[in-house]
Amino acid sequence: MQHILPYALCFAAGAMIFVVVEELIPESQKTPGHIDIVTLATMLGFTVMMILDVALG
Repeated sequence: MQHILPYALCFAAGAMIFVVVEELIPESQKTPGHIDIVTLATMLGFTVMMILDVALG
């Protein structure tokens, strides 16, 4: 289980971020027809931010 735990926690964190963006931030969902694009762009931006944070310390 120790080898699976980091991946499981990453999945859980990604799921929570998705729920927050999809459900709790209605301002980002105001453009009709582009809801999934806005959500994916937010997830991509967060991923890039985390990569830069880890890489640059």
